[in-house]
Amino acid sequence: MKYRIFISSVQREFARERKALADYIRRDALFGRFFEVFIFEETPAASDSAQKVYLREAKDCDVYLGLIGAKYGNVDEKGISPTEHEYDAASSASRHVLVFVREGSASNREQKEAAFLRKVESERVRRSFRTIRDLRETLAVSLVRFLEEQGKIQTAPFDMSVAEDAKLTDLSVKKMRDFVRTAREVRGFKLPVNVPVKDLLAHLNLIRADGGITNAAILLFGKNPQKFFINSEVKCAQFYGAAVEKPMADHQIYQGDVFELADQATRFVMTHISHWVGTRAEGDSVIVPTKYELPYDAVKEAIVNAICHRDYTSHQSVQVMLFADRLEVWNAGRLPKGLTIADLKKAHSSLPPNELLALPMYLKGAIEKTGTGTEDMVKQCRSWGLADPEFQDGPDFRIVIRRQSDHGGTRVNEKVNDRVNDKVNERQRKIISIILNDPYVTQPKLSIALGISLVHVNKNMKRLQNLGLIRRVGPDKGGHWEIVEE
Repeated sequence: MKYRIFISSVQREFARERKALADYIRRDALFGRFFEVFIFEETPAASDSAQKVYLREAKDCDVYLGLIGAKYGNVDEKGISPTEHEYDAASSASRHVLVFVREGSASNREQKEAAFLRKVESERVRRSFRTIRDLRETLAVSLVRFLEEQGKIQTAPFDMSVAEDAKLTDLSVKKMRDFVRTAREVRGFKLPVNVPVKDLLAHLNLIRADGGITNAAILLFGKNPQKFFINSEVKCAQFYGAAVEKPMADHQIYQGDVFELADQATRFVMTHISHWVGTRAEGDSVIVPTKYELPYDAVKEAIVNAICHRDYTSHQSVQVMLFADRLEVWNAGRLPKGLTIADLKKAHSSLPPNELLALPMYLKGAIEKTGTGTEDMVKQCRSWGLADPEFQDGPDFRIVIRRQSDHGGTRVNEKVNDRVNDKVNERQRKIISIILNDPYVTQPKLSIALGISLVHVNKNMKRLQNLGLIRRVGPDKGGHWEIVEE
């Protein structure tokens, strides 16, 4: 007997998505074997009213699949749409509920639909999608998990599964030699640097007896990991303010193995935050002391945590987002069962979802295997005088590190608002804010950020310099801008 999936949405708004999902499930070799789909537009005329039919189907289904967008739909005498009635019926019958929300629909979402979405979000985790392809991929992961929970299929963890079409020649011998060399120095790894490649992979459980190369081996030592897993890249973005909005100060997409991704993303953050240089008198050596606005080890741990512990079956990439007031690191994954947010701020057991990734990253010194990484992040932020990092477990897992309170837009108010009064316009205020966030910003970048020509950028910069609000420190190339404080 097949499990019955009930697709619920405003039919007109999601006509293409409803049909595409029904066709996908029916034609897929795995899902077609275990599921049948009900969509109301395929129901033949019946003596029962339409409302009775869809409520009965929603209540009797095994999986409720709801799509939420901008439209709420027609309402009955109680002011409730069929979609919300269907959701309530499935929920009250304790059905397996999956909800997907279309991104980009918030700006024109009807008031009743927004209220319905808030109700859904207060009761369960929902997923987002942009395209039908996104929707299919995210649904596939959810349906596989459902079948696993029902005991219908058993699948090996992602990192232990064999990478399709992967060969030994897809792995970098140099990367593996460098790994062994570092692991010997950092963790006292016993294998010699010139250990045969197959012996190293076997020691780390990265190769099967039949020669199959695991997904973890590709992610760790692959010459081009994104050839096999395009979603393993890391997306980094810097925003001028405290919200996700264009234009962005900088945006990079990094590719490579997991070690390279961690180094590149960490470097992105550290080169976009404030950096103080002291004097030799402050130290005991000839080396000039320096200090970054955020503790390097905490930033690196947040990024490595996301790369190592993410759900690689998801189409979503790790995202590193630097705002004026905080750093956010997102990964597609959830906390392991038995572990809570409160546990992350104290000593806790290590439950890595990607064990074959975690061990080599530990051996190379990238993570602590004992589960102390997040606890160390808390200690590091406190030692820096920062708020405790925030850990958020929802549709994805997020780590938020708050920046120093004198950073970003608030500094504009404190430093210049009393001085500028009516002397500068809104565009020039924006330039001051951008310089505070990025003293090394170039005029071409300001042109893109403000949407004006280089000529107008130069004109506004000269105005701010003549007013004594900003000044250039160092040469045109290699120097930086500074806000003048009285």
